[in-house]
Amino acid sequence: MNAAPVFILLGFVLIFLLWAALFYNNLIRGKNACDESWSDIDTELKRRYNLIPNLVETVKGYAKHEKEVLERVIQLRNAASTRHGSPKAQADDENAFIGSLRQLFAVVENYPELKADQNFLHLQKELAHTEDRIQRARRFYNANVRDLNNKVEVFPSNILAGMFGFQTREFFEIEEAGMREAPEVKV
Repeated sequence: MNAAPVFILLGFVLIFLLWAALFYNNLIRGKNACDESWSDIDTELKRRYNLIPNLVETVKGYAKHEKEVLERVIQLRNAASTRHGSPKAQADDENAFIGSLRQLFAVVENYPELKADQNFLHLQKELAHTEDRIQRARRFYNANVRDLNNKVEVFPSNILAGMFGFQTREFFEIEEAGMREAPEVKV
């Protein structure tokens, strides 16, 4: 009796198992990279949310009759900071929040003494720095999502992805191109 066919069959099974393990591990690494990079975005968003009350308090001292705009900024900040759904849902919250920040900075334009206030300038600089960090974290997250989605959708790894329940992820995108820039105040 010839044992060669048994060893050949065992060789193919072993190669298949190694292939499956490699693709599975790549899927896990992709999933973990997406989770980690989303956590980075969340950290930067929290940093921004923590800066806003200080910014609003500084503006309140100068713009007492702009109460409606200030309350709207805080309301949308609170909504965005407490809702943590999908990247699309978070992006929708961020769009509304950033729009209110733009209104706040439009109000600031009417108060030259506020634009010269050192505390306000420092907060504005920190906010711009945070917006840059959010943008970098968003690009990193979206690159990880792209890589994972490719692994989930491309043959032959899509077979294993389907077997083990891996799904594509949503990109974190802000719809309006003007909202992709850090808020600015001309001094």
